[in-house]
Amino acid sequence: MSLVLRIANEADLETLIDFMRQFYAIDAYPFDEAAARGALSEFLGNPALGRIWLMELYDVPVGYMALTLGYSLEYHGRDAFIDEFFIAAPYRRQGIGKQAMQFLEAACRELGVHALHLEVERQNLAAQELYRQAGFEDHDRYLLTKWLE
Repeated sequence: MSLVLRIANEADLETLIDFMRQFYAIDAYPFDEAAARGALSEFLGNPALGRIWLMELYDVPVGYMALTLGYSLEYHGRDAFIDEFFIAAPYRRQGIGKQAMQFLEAACRELGVHALHLEVERQNLAAQELYRQAGFEDHDRYLLTKWLE
């Protein structure tokens, strides 16, 4: 398998929007295309915010990963959050996720990240297994969110 991960750019916007739509539909998350376009454009134009990588097999996009960068006193400096991680249905369970996680960990080390975080739906057992195999641990906390818009 010839998996390539490359940093996405504005030319990838339509592909990313399509993948986001599919990803959000899995758990019935609301998808506002106009808001997604705006957020993606801002993110792609500002590397200080993080990175989005497209996953490609033989030049065919099969998924994406979005990594946001932050800073944490608890984690001794730069930390990061895997904000979105999606592989299209026909390409799942083929080792792509494992390769992508290994790539992402190396990329985080290059970016000076000390701690990498993610969230996963409680019912998504396959993703939980992938993340645990990659060394992620449940720290028995709740992620709480308040929208400020």
